[in-house]
Amino acid sequence: MLFSSQSFLLLFLPVVLCIFYSLASVRIWRQLTLITASLVFYSSWNWKFVPILIILTLFNWLIVCQYGRTYRKIWLTFGITFNIAVLLFFKYTNFFAANIEQLFGIPHTTWQILLPLGISFFIFQKISYLIDLKRGATQVYKLIDFAEFVTFFPQLIAGPIVRHNEIIPQFEINPKNPFLWENIGKGLCFILIGLFKKVGIADSLAMTSNPLFDKALQGHALSCMESWIAAIAYSLQIFFDFSGYSDMAIGLALLFGLSLPFNFNAPYQAKSLQEFWHRWHMTLSRFLRDYLYIPMGGNRCEFIRQNSHLLATMLIAGLWHGANWTFVAWGGLHGLGLCLNHIKKNYFSFKMPRSISWLLTLLFLIFSWVLFRSENFSTAYQIWQSMLGFHVQGTYEIKHNLIFFTAIVIALTSPSSQTLIHTYVKPSKYIALPLGLIAAYFILLIGGRIPDAFIYFRF
Repeated sequence: MLFSSQSFLLLFLPVVLCIFYSLASVRIWRQLTLITASLVFYSSWNWKFVPILIILTLFNWLIVCQYGRTYRKIWLTFGITFNIAVLLFFKYTNFFAANIEQLFGIPHTTWQILLPLGISFFIFQKISYLIDLKRGATQVYKLIDFAEFVTFFPQLIAGPIVRHNEIIPQFEINPKNPFLWENIGKGLCFILIGLFKKVGIADSLAMTSNPLFDKALQGHALSCMESWIAAIAYSLQIFFDFSGYSDMAIGLALLFGLSLPFNFNAPYQAKSLQEFWHRWHMTLSRFLRDYLYIPMGGNRCEFIRQNSHLLATMLIAGLWHGANWTFVAWGGLHGLGLCLNHIKKNYFSFKMPRSISWLLTLLFLIFSWVLFRSENFSTAYQIWQSMLGFHVQGTYEIKHNLIFFTAIVIALTSPSSQTLIHTYVKPSKYIALPLGLIAAYFILLIGGRIPDAFIYFRF
């Protein structure tokens, strides 16, 4: 059940909201409502996912309780190790086995391991909580608080990666408060912007990028124009797809009186790769910084070690995205880019014009997204060759060209969703009516096409 599906928007969400607000005055009932709704939402993808989610939730809570009784950090270390092992098992077992087969010739038949949807996201949440406990920075929560924290359906499958201290304190606040209608109004605006990004832009861009990448995968050389259109279309698609999901997640949470952290801040307007990672998938960036890069030593050591830590962090970030060497290479490419960024800041005093810095950053991102999207290295290499003019020339008619160029303008000039809503959108009946009509249009548009899953669902 996708956020951008009619079944979710017209059935699941209204029913859950009605039940939630009829019980909202009693904390335990509104929490049980959200936990139950989250399990129903998760089971709509595959009911077999639900026992895994429940078992992991109970296991982690019991580990935390054991730590709370004994204050022995060995329990937390065990919990962190166990969570990492679970993620490695479900997501990477076949990947590692296949690579061992290639290296040592040991026969391997692919095991049918069920990959729970969103496991990378909700395991990262659990790990962050256990690490914070180990650092002595938090408390042991009640089971119902912990369960709502890790199962809350708006952020369950693809983030944002929410920290316990960002959301659990909000559970005690009755959503029927003076900010109720402001939260609902802003929440609906976020959902509408997310729908526009996903249904109006990303899904249309997929009709351009997917056939071209499929053509390259089948071994057919793209023309220079085709390759650039494929690369740019996918760069726009993944941005509007994932930021659209994040906007909808934030909006859905606001409908229930809860605030989630923002995940995007106009990333394609960044003037450097470092700035890009401060703007793109911001909750993942800070997770990697706080729980991986800084514990390695971060900036507290000599320059060479700093860069090696940075490179290692980005290689792991690449692998986190998927069990494929192309993702590892994509992470390594960004790691090298960030290292060059550090070298320039530390050893070269000249300042590049902002326009040139922005253009070089954007070109780097477009080229790197090709590797991220490609099924294998040969496909990426072939598209890169075409982009550099080494293959046949020719023209290509862009599908939905108005949407394609509109997406470029929005990505390069528009403020972030949160800036747009919190700064420029004021409550008004003159705004409500056209926005309602636009929302109705997108819901009707959804019914006329097969829903495309959000790209980050597979990570």
